[in-house]
Amino acid sequence: MSSERRVLTVFLTIICGLVLGIAGLSTGWPSWLWPALGGVLAVGGFIAFRGDDQPYGYIPPESTLEPDLPIAPPPRQEHRVTNVVLPSAAPDYHFLFSATVRWIPQEAEVPAYFDPCGLAVQAVLLRARAFAARQHPANSTMAQHQLNGVLGVMELDTSGRVLAMAKSVTLSLTETDHERLTKLSNVRKDEEVWEHERNYERNKRAYLTDDVLKDPGSTVVWWLARNGEQVEQTVERIGLLAQLSAAANNSEVAPPFRELLDRMPEEQAVERGPLPEEPPGRAAEVAAEALMRWLGLARDDPDMRLIADRLADDLRATGRKEEGDDLSHLFTFPDESPGPGPSEEGENAPRSEDPRPPYGV
Repeated sequence: MSSERRVLTVFLTIICGLVLGIAGLSTGWPSWLWPALGGVLAVGGFIAFRGDDQPYGYIPPESTLEPDLPIAPPPRQEHRVTNVVLPSAAPDYHFLFSATVRWIPQEAEVPAYFDPCGLAVQAVLLRARAFAARQHPANSTMAQHQLNGVLGVMELDTSGRVLAMAKSVTLSLTETDHERLTKLSNVRKDEEVWEHERNYERNKRAYLTDDVLKDPGSTVVWWLARNGEQVEQTVERIGLLAQLSAAANNSEVAPPFRELLDRMPEEQAVERGPLPEEPPGRAAEVAAEALMRWLGLARDDPDMRLIADRLADDLRATGRKEEGDDLSHLFTFPDESPGPGPSEEGENAPRSEDPRPPYGV
């Protein structure tokens, strides 16, 4: 009892004694009643003074009624499992599972007829297998963290004999499967890009065939829309555009546009102008280089010069004096000059004996 309640009890006992004394004097109580009232006040004050602090009707808890006994925590044991093969959501791809299994027996004394370690490992593997079978192997890193949280809670095994959990969980793929998945991912990405490019090309062809080149009129309007400032040039190209539309639809040019198509080569020839002429002697040089490559001879080789002279004479004899002179000039050194050919001599002029040896000498 606190000191405040003790003071209050004494004060109330004194007040009650004074009230009873005043009441007895005023009413003339008999003398034998005074000792009895004094005893009652003394006993009541004593009981109130020794009472506890609990309210009326309070029942103390059982822990206060019985002595505290030390409760020993249940034994907890661990076992490490490594590289356990678990299935994944993709066929023929498997996870490698490793973890540290913890368990607590549910019985105070473990009987000898069952192994709590085996039950705990089995319970953890069943939970891990059920989770891994729903995961795609490409997401092994994310699946590992999720599985760490799933197995991080103590749960009863199917027999109800042990509480089991797992920590330090790893879930990975073999290096070969990881490389295969990477290659498949790259192929799928390339195939997706190629498919988009093919659809783009297909749509473009359909647009040109079914819309732009559907008929000559649509082709002319399409060309004019892209070259709005070239009205005259567009009119001059109507025949060409009609031919393009007919080719796109595997048909002939419509009769109204055939006349424009017949005049088109002359007009284009006038627009393009004359073709540039080849510089003189270029054809002879090309022929001479091809002849040297064919025979495997150099330009300054005597046999090559002999063959070139014979060929130049034959060209002059057939009336191709200019070509023969160009060929002779290609194989003549600066201090030499090609001699006159047979065409330059008179028809009745006496022929001197040719001092050059025949071919192959």
